[in-house]
Amino acid sequence: MKIPFSPPFIDDDVIEEVTASLRSGWITTGPKVKALEEATAAYAGVEHVLCVNSATSGLMLVLHWLGISRGDEVIIPAYTYCATALAVMHIGAVPVMVDVDDDFNISVEKIRAAITPKTKAIMPVDFAGWPCDYNGIYTLVNEPAIKSMFSPKGEVQQQLNRIAIVSDAAHSFGAGYYGKKAGSLADVTVFSFHAVKNLTTAEGGAICITMPAPFDNASIYKTLRLWTLNGQTKDAFSKSQAGGWRYDIVYPGFKMNMPDVCAAIGLAQIRKYETEILTERQRVFEYYNRYFSGQPWAIIPPYSKPGVCGSYHLYPLRIKNASEAQRDAIIDLIAAEGVSVNVHFIPLPMLTVFKNMGYSIDDYPITFSKYANEISLPIYPQLDNKLCEHIVNTIVNSVLQIIE
Repeated sequence: MKIPFSPPFIDDDVIEEVTASLRSGWITTGPKVKALEEATAAYAGVEHVLCVNSATSGLMLVLHWLGISRGDEVIIPAYTYCATALAVMHIGAVPVMVDVDDDFNISVEKIRAAITPKTKAIMPVDFAGWPCDYNGIYTLVNEPAIKSMFSPKGEVQQQLNRIAIVSDAAHSFGAGYYGKKAGSLADVTVFSFHAVKNLTTAEGGAICITMPAPFDNASIYKTLRLWTLNGQTKDAFSKSQAGGWRYDIVYPGFKMNMPDVCAAIGLAQIRKYETEILTERQRVFEYYNRYFSGQPWAIIPPYSKPGVCGSYHLYPLRIKNASEAQRDAIIDLIAAEGVSVNVHFIPLPMLTVFKNMGYSIDDYPITFSKYANEISLPIYPQLDNKLCEHIVNTIVNSVLQIIE
C-alpha cells in the first residue's frame, strides 16, 4: 500500500472550474483571480486581498512596499521554510533569526532581545497552521521603550510609527484566533496556495491587507496590484478589450500576478473549504491525536486552546527522547512500508546558505530540539479512517523497532 504525503484535493468541481477557464479563451489574470480575491477576503474576514504567483513573491512585495531595504533588519523564526528568510534577503534586508517556543512558533521574548534600531518588521510564521502569539507581539511592538527605539525610513514607516508585523501564514488558511480568522491578525498577512497547502492554486499566494488607520487599504491594494504587473496601469484582460490597448508604466514593478487558470483551482476549493476540506483535515488530525495520546513515547502537536484553533495543515508528531539519527532510522522504516512522511523543517541555521552567513544551530536550542525528533504525518481529506489506521500502525511499529 502506497500512501503519498500531500496530494492536492482535486474533484470534479475543480476540474470543471479549470475547464471553464480553458474554454473561456482567457487563462491569465482576469475574472477568476478577482473572484478568488473576493472569496478569500470574505472567508478571512478582511476587505482587501491581492492574489500573487507565490507566497514568497507576496512577502517580497509587502516588504518592498513597507520601504524595507538594504541594511534593515526583519526578525523571523529560525524554525521555518527558507522562503521566509529569502524574501527578506531578496529585497536587500537582513533576516534576524530567533528561537521558538514549545508550540513551534516564534518566541516573543526572543523577539524582544533581537530588536534594534534597524528592526523594521517582525515576520511571525504560523507553524503547521497553529497561530502565533499575535497579542503578545502587538503588545511588544507598542511598548513605549520599543517604539522609542524604532527608526522609521520612508513615508509608510513614518505613518505606521512602529515595527510592522507581517504574518507568514503559508500554513494557516482557516485557522482561528480569539474570534478572528488568519488573514486578519497582522498588519499584512501572506497565505501560500502552493500545491501541498490546504487550499491550492497549484502555485500562488494571497496578500491580506489590513493596515491600521489612517492607512487606506483600498489604495494599498491598487498600488500592490499595479506593482505585480510590471508597474503597468492596465492588466492584460483590460488591454484586450476593444479599444483598451493604451497603457502606461508608472513604477518599475515586478511580474508577480496569478493567472486565471490557477485561480480556478482555488475558487472551486474555497467554496467547500470550511464544510469539506478543513473538516476532513480536522478529522484526520483528531484521529491521530486519539491514537498517539495513548503512546508514552509520543508528543502530540498543539491543536486547541480556548479561543485558538489551527488549520490542521501538518501533523508534526515528535518522538520523545529520540535523537536525530533515531528519528531518521524511524522514517526509513516507515518509508519501507509505503507510507510517505516528512520533516518540517530543517532549521534555517542548518542550511548551507545560512551557515555561510554565520548562523549556527547552536544558538537555537529549542528549534533544534523540536526538529531532531519531529516526523510530519500525511494529513488530507482523501485519507479515510482505514488508511489512517494503517498509518498509525506503521508509525508505532517503526518507532518501537528503534526506541526501546
